[in-house]
Amino acid sequence: MARSEKQKMLAGEPYHASDPEIQADQQAAAEWMHRFNHIGPIAAAEREALLRERFGTVGVDCVIRPPFHCDYGFNISLGSGVFLNFNCVVLDVVEVSIGDGTQIGPGVQILTADHPRDPAERATGREWGRPIRIGCNVWIGGGAILLPGVTVGDHAVIGAGSVVTRDVREGATVVGNPARARSPLD
Repeated sequence: MARSEKQKMLAGEPYHASDPEIQADQQAAAEWMHRFNHIGPIAAAEREALLRERFGTVGVDCVIRPPFHCDYGFNISLGSGVFLNFNCVVLDVVEVSIGDGTQIGPGVQILTADHPRDPAERATGREWGRPIRIGCNVWIGGGAILLPGVTVGDHAVIGAGSVVTRDVREGATVVGNPARARSPLD
């Protein structure tokens, strides 16, 4: 039996985002984001319940300050005590996991979606995703961008405005575009 476009997407294989099932999932996410981003001041438990409604997993004491944007939501897993500040974007065509105690500054973009580099292949409309895994107790400064397939080790720090193009080892501090490990002399 042929795999659906959604099954291909979730497996990180090339797929067509225009597929009706995928479009329906995006519409459901858009409706959820509208509710989440316009709910007004509510108790933390109510906001957390709203996250649990859409996300794959949500640990205790998670906070996401609206506005927040994602493709689907169901591919996002949050550990306990995760914090995302205003205006974060998560393109979650495949898994995005964020470990316990990780704090993410405003305007951060976590982008699993990828596209062909060749213009003729790109014109076919096929795309794919590569998972992003963020460890525990990570700090990601405002405006940072994490590109498809990146893994960030526990206790790492990503400087504000950095563009993370490759894995970040545990405990490392990276800054810049592309993000590079800070020199011990800095």
